[in-house]
Amino acid sequence: MSQSSSPAPVYRLDRFIVPAEALPALNERLRYTQHVLDGMPGCRQNLVLSRVGSGGEYDVATLVEWDSADAVAAAKAAMQQRYAEEGFDPAEFMRALGIRADMASYVPTVF
Repeated sequence: MSQSSSPAPVYRLDRFIVPAEALPALNERLRYTQHVLDGMPGCRQNLVLSRVGSGGEYDVATLVEWDSADAVAAAKAAMQQRYAEEGFDPAEFMRALGIRADMASYVPTVF
């Protein structure tokens, strides 16, 4: 199997544990973010997934596939600028709603 010279895709996987009362606000924010990211260069796919969790909470995950680490970096910078212009603080938003998050980027593993 030969290796391609093209950059490896990068997957951004964010997982949220969401109290039931916070779900509508999070869903609204995720719809907005998904719409913005879909229009950015290098975004291959952009999924929002959910399931009923335990204890009245919901598990929500987002998975965005990017062409490369450069595409991720450009999207991150653009979103940070957009949030600053809007006065939106993602960490404060989640803290105020009691949402716990685990967010990270992943690359394919070759075995």
